[in-house]
Amino acid sequence: MTSTRDQFVNLLKSQAGYHEGRDQNGIWNNIQKFSEQTPGLEWSDGQPWCAVFEAWGAHHNGIDALWPMTASCALAVSWWKKQNRFTEYPVLGGPFYMGPGGADHTGVVWKYDADTIWTIEGNSNDNGSYQGDGVYLHQRPRRGTGSPYGYGVPAYAEGTISADPSLGGTAAAEVPVPQPAYEPFPGGSFFVNGRRSPIIAAMHKRLVAVGCGRYQSDANADVWGSGDERSYAAWQRHLGFAGTDADGIPGKTSWDKLHVPNV
Repeated sequence: MTSTRDQFVNLLKSQAGYHEGRDQNGIWNNIQKFSEQTPGLEWSDGQPWCAVFEAWGAHHNGIDALWPMTASCALAVSWWKKQNRFTEYPVLGGPFYMGPGGADHTGVVWKYDADTIWTIEGNSNDNGSYQGDGVYLHQRPRRGTGSPYGYGVPAYAEGTISADPSLGGTAAAEVPVPQPAYEPFPGGSFFVNGRRSPIIAAMHKRLVAVGCGRYQSDANADVWGSGDERSYAAWQRHLGFAGTDADGIPGKTSWDKLHVPNV
């Protein structure tokens, strides 16, 4: 079962590459989706949004109570300290804070070792700026110039993973990459007449969803038959295949592009 920490971090990481809007002169304007999707922080749209990005992730995952729901890094640091949940050591899935008193910028640690933290950050840019244009993945030093002021310690139900000796002293840690969201290709020999499987039912539904359904009915949707072959051939042709490459028998390339959900 995926932990709350892993779900939160991987949600934030899934937003890497997202950009805020531009004004009529083409200048980045801090207008983004995270403020309006976070109750109580709608007013912050158009303002620096690194802390809002984290609050959005917490709200989306139903852990509002575990996170400072604020647009201010300074207030966030104060919140962690009042909870007695602030440390100078990296915390896996926890926020870091930059600048004097931690008031300038924040992001979330998804990996760390003895020298480096790997982070996901809102309102940054390619150079790691505290005032950027989107969501970026970065590496920052743990010590010295460019290192964080400190780290918040979320009260995850599964426990804390931190380099802090008083919190377990885990020397290095990483949030795992989530398992693929789609059903892996089961092999061409899987698709024979009469084969019954929930994978075939999921494939049937996807073929209909992408406009390639050539079924006479939805009866026995979990059984491979001539309707599946006709529908899958339509999908192959949709992808640009022809001839024997569009014979209605799934191959790995076309299957991976169909995005059949895990069953």
